[in-house]
Amino acid sequence: MKPKAVILLSGGLDSAVALYIAKKKGYDCHCLVFDYGQRHRIEIERAGFIAKRARAKLHVLKISLPWKGSSLTDKRGTIPSGRTIREIKNGGIPSTYVPSRNTIFLSMAGSLAEAIRARAIFIGAHCEDSSGYPDCRKDYLETFRKVINLGTRAGIDNTLTLKFPLIDKSKAGIIRVGKRLGVPFELTWSCYKGGKTPCHRCDSCILRAKGFREAGIKDPLLN
Repeated sequence: MKPKAVILLSGGLDSAVALYIAKKKGYDCHCLVFDYGQRHRIEIERAGFIAKRARAKLHVLKISLPWKGSSLTDKRGTIPSGRTIREIKNGGIPSTYVPSRNTIFLSMAGSLAEAIRARAIFIGAHCEDSSGYPDCRKDYLETFRKVINLGTRAGIDNTLTLKFPLIDKSKAGIIRVGKRLGVPFELTWSCYKGGKTPCHRCDSCILRAKGFREAGIKDPLLN
C-alpha cells in the first residue's frame, strides 16, 4: 500500500503544485480544504476540481473565525489593490493576513494525519510569501515540524513529518515545476476578491501574473 500524505489544498497555484509533488513521490494523497469564511470562496470549489483531477481524496472542513481580523474574512476590510511588486514586498504584513491561519491549518492537518496514519503533511508555502506572511517563513515551518515531532504520538514514533518542498522557490520556479508535473493551472484560483473572474489588481493576482511572465509560460486561466 502507498504511504498516505495530508496535503493542505487551498485551490491556489502553490498548494496544487505541492499536491502533484506528493503524488509524484508516490503518496496516497488526502487533501484538506478549509472553509473558514474567506471572501474568495470560489477557491474551495477549485480545490475540489484539482483533487478530483489528481485522483486524491478530499476532506473539506468548515471552521469559524468569528473574531475576523483579516480583510479576507471581513468584508468591511480593504484588500490591497494595484500595488507594485516593490510595494508588495516592502509593505509589511498586509491586511489579507489571517491571524495564525497556518498554525490552525497545520494543527488540523496533524490531527487528520495521525487519525489516518499518514506519513507526511505537505504545505505549499514559499519564500515570496514569507515577506508578507510570517507563517510562511522557513524558520516557522521548521519550528512547526519540531512541534509535530514533539507533540504528537506519530512524531514521537518518527512516523510523521512536515514537508514544504516549495519554500526556497520563486513563483516562477513553482510554475515551472508544476508545468513539468502536469498541474492543471486552469483549475487553480489566486484572486483574493472572489469574483467570477480574476481582478488582476490584488496582490495575489499581481504575483501570479509576474510568476507566469518570468517562467515564460502563458497562464491558462486567462485564455
